[in-house]
Amino acid sequence: MATKVHMEALSPTMEEGQIVSWLKSEGDEVSNGDVLAEIETDKATMELVARGEGVLRKILVEEGGTAPVGDVIAVIGDEDEDISGLVDGDEAPDEDEEEPEKAADDEADEEEPEVEEEPEVEEEPEAAPEKADAPAAADEERIKASPLARRLAAEEGLELSALEGSGPGGRIVKRDVEKAVEEGVPEAAEAPEVPAFEPAAEEDYEDVPLSQMRKTIAKRLVESIGPVPHFFLTVDVDMTRMVEARSRVNARLESEGVKVSYNDIILKATAMALKKHPECNAHWGGDHVRRFNRVHLGVAVAIDDGLITPVIRDAHLKGLAHIAQEVRELAGRARDKKLKPEEYTGSTFSVSNLGMFGIEEFTAVINPPEAGILAVGGLEERPVVVDGELDVRTRMKITMSCDHRVIDGAQGSRFLQTLTSILEEPLVALV
Repeated sequence: MATKVHMEALSPTMEEGQIVSWLKSEGDEVSNGDVLAEIETDKATMELVARGEGVLRKILVEEGGTAPVGDVIAVIGDEDEDISGLVDGDEAPDEDEEEPEKAADDEADEEEPEVEEEPEVEEEPEAAPEKADAPAAADEERIKASPLARRLAAEEGLELSALEGSGPGGRIVKRDVEKAVEEGVPEAAEAPEVPAFEPAAEEDYEDVPLSQMRKTIAKRLVESIGPVPHFFLTVDVDMTRMVEARSRVNARLESEGVKVSYNDIILKATAMALKKHPECNAHWGGDHVRRFNRVHLGVAVAIDDGLITPVIRDAHLKGLAHIAQEVRELAGRARDKKLKPEEYTGSTFSVSNLGMFGIEEFTAVINPPEAGILAVGGLEERPVVVDGELDVRTRMKITMSCDHRVIDGAQGSRFLQTLTSILEEPLVALV
């Protein structure tokens, strides 16, 4: 018996999928569990496996095409099995049954009432529009000239625009017209020829089709920035001691081939601060707020099609070296679109860092149902006053976006105070 191949929901938020490639061709033998195709979901590229056995009889959605979850995209069946009903849709109606549209048309033809012709009404001709004044006449009116000079110029067939006025404010007077009659009007110098502009031969624009990820990002942002009441808190953190501490940590880990970045340090510090402030490590649930005891950090990673947030689970329990290795591994798979659904879902709080792009400060959009996200800027040396004296310190700005339904200003501020103290005084984390 023939089996329909449906577009399956390969991620929790997937609504439609795009066929990246068919790994089986029409006519190929298929066994239950064989990989039929690679599907681009809203987050990653996943494998679609066969749920039946036989021959791949028909591919209904070609490579590059999209289909909503649940749609039939191919048919598997026996080699000689009739699959026309599955490929062409519902079977044609019986000959005894009339098609609804045809029956309705026949009935309308039989019962069509006679329509009395309305008497023709003779339409009145529209009045011809008044002829607009010629532009030349309007220009003549705008030229400053005395009434006598205008009359004389008209009698002599001279254009006022060709005369130079000697009256007050350049006004053309009688003597200017008489002078032009005696000496003639000088011919205007020919304007230099300007070469015609020829634009480069290229299209005015290019329409780029939306990827499944970009469609999801657009939908999620509309669900966030509109319904979620955002407010923002910014702190300016002194990272001078953290810079020194990072150098010592990397010197110690060099033999293990591990290098800790500032982002790894920020993730660890954020996880520790969230553990102390569970009111910020929370989700909005509509009729409740869910506070988490475990910290699962979403880490924003930029890829070609947009943004994805791999999750560092139990980040509060992991050391810097572990976080550094996990972030690099997940980010690499994210760029290759090889993340599994459990690797990019379930975060309790998120961090987005654009410091490596030279961004000093920005605000990030909350990823619902999370209640907060950190926007991390770059490190820069700035002159600051320390203990009454001017000094150059390494500073970094962090902005927290808060869902006001979950986090109040004082709660967000206390969380940022804890985070700042960890980053500015690394030994505080051991207390």
